[in-house]
Amino acid sequence: MTETLILLQKKMEAAVRALDFEEAKRCRDQISLIRSGATAVEADEADFSGLKRQQPGAMGLGTSQQRMTPPPGWKPPPKPDLLTSGRTPRRGKRKP
Repeated sequence: MTETLILLQKKMEAAVRALDFEEAKRCRDQISLIRSGATAVEADEADFSGLKRQQPGAMGLGTSQQRMTPPPGWKPPPKPDLLTSGRTPRRGKRKP
């Protein structure tokens, strides 16, 4: 398995030198699959055409997460009235 990784690494480096970045990307993805436990045959047959890598965010903790977008037609709920929400009306004044 390490021989396969070495061959793929060399193939990837040669593709980068030749400015063939698509081939280098395929080699990188195959190396990643093999390192995660797939066999060389499985990595060779894998289809990466529908995959899109997550774009890196700004520096800092938690910034690499994608920004959430609401579904079309979604409206935020109305804000509650702070003068009337959560309070019960008083039935009368207390006597001291």
